[in-house]
Amino acid sequence: MRPSGDRRHSSAPPPKNRHVAPSTHPAPRNVKEGVRSDAPTAGVGFGNLLKSSPSGPVDSVLAAVVIALIGFGVVMVYSASAIEATVRHHDAQFFLKRQAIYALAAMFTMWLASRFDYRKLRPFTYPILATVTLLLGLTVTGLGHRAGNAYRWIALGPIHIQPAEMAKLGIVLWLAYSLSKKAEKIKSFAVGFLPHLIVVGVLILLLLKQPDFGSAVVLLFLTFTLLFVAGARIPYIAAFTALLGMGAAALVMFSDYRLKRWLAFTDMDNHRQDLAYQPFQSVMSFGSGGWSGLGLGKGLQVLYLPEAHTDFISAIIGEELGFIGILGLCGAYLIIVSRGVKVALEAADDYGSFLAFGIATLFGVQALVNLAVAMAILPTKGLTLPFLSYGGSSLLVNAAGIGVILSVSRPRTNEVSPAVRAQAKTSEGAPSASAVVATAAEEGTSS
Repeated sequence: MRPSGDRRHSSAPPPKNRHVAPSTHPAPRNVKEGVRSDAPTAGVGFGNLLKSSPSGPVDSVLAAVVIALIGFGVVMVYSASAIEATVRHHDAQFFLKRQAIYALAAMFTMWLASRFDYRKLRPFTYPILATVTLLLGLTVTGLGHRAGNAYRWIALGPIHIQPAEMAKLGIVLWLAYSLSKKAEKIKSFAVGFLPHLIVVGVLILLLLKQPDFGSAVVLLFLTFTLLFVAGARIPYIAAFTALLGMGAAALVMFSDYRLKRWLAFTDMDNHRQDLAYQPFQSVMSFGSGGWSGLGLGKGLQVLYLPEAHTDFISAIIGEELGFIGILGLCGAYLIIVSRGVKVALEAADDYGSFLAFGIATLFGVQALVNLAVAMAILPTKGLTLPFLSYGGSSLLVNAAGIGVILSVSRPRTNEVSPAVRAQAKTSEGAPSASAVVATAAEEGTSS
């Protein structure tokens, strides 16, 4: 049963679920007094997860926007990569073909994840966390594939896996699972705050070793945001934010590479031919696009901007579709985040609420940082633009995340909100919680 209002910083009302009239039928044998209908069952395996069937429609607005973004991303990847693909692979459609396959796989992944009952993900939380930690460890132990100055990939033949993308979703799954079990213990430093910081800290150290400073910052932001929403004490969050800020400054000051990148960022005019070449060309792309852009496929900065189809694809969108195109892109991400938050507020349990809010926050932060880097508002971070940048790891993981939100958004006829269960149990003359749950289950199976 969800604790009362002091549980979270949010003042949102509880989800509005219908009241279920008491039934004269006896409760099923597997329904016990006080047992939540969404409690995890023992022995849940992957086969049982696949058998989970939906009971209602998903958030169609969220699904439509994401599918549109994925399709738009395929078009923009082709526009941004055709010349490079011709030079490097003698096939203008080289990246287009791969991205189209990734897009189809991503939409299937999103659909499949939306069909799962998200509550049955609980038993897989620690295996997922252990897997992403192991994969991150492999990238820094000599088995990682080097690209540029970083070891961020694991090469399996022609397939390159980026564990950092999996780590972002994996940490949201773990935080949602852990925070939903803490209740009022979340206010304790030793129980509710420090353990989460230690686990996330291990992943961050592995990311910094690659190095992947951008993903490390995203994980920290996700952790503190979810801790805040869960009800952790603000002084703890503020103190550690200040300490980590000083630590980040020290990492920059005592690393020649990072310090040079920072100095180049603050003085791009004098470094536009070396360390600031990429952000400078990106800013030029936005400037040449104007209000309405040069037209799809007519951008010229693809000749100068390195890796235009990956981290800096937003610059090509700005050049070819102009300010209007960027405004529409920001609107799409705003819809994704707002619908995710809406799903979180209406979720039937804390676990689903933390899942939806954490994943929505992940997309919002990553899109914001990517656009800020492309516009030279922030230093280069190496973060992809969700659903648009070229690459299978990012696209598939992001699609799985959206699928989880869609699963949380799906109403289930055998589901009764914690508020209704509490009222049914405490109100004078009202049926017991088990009777309410049993009646709802019977109505769900008969409908």
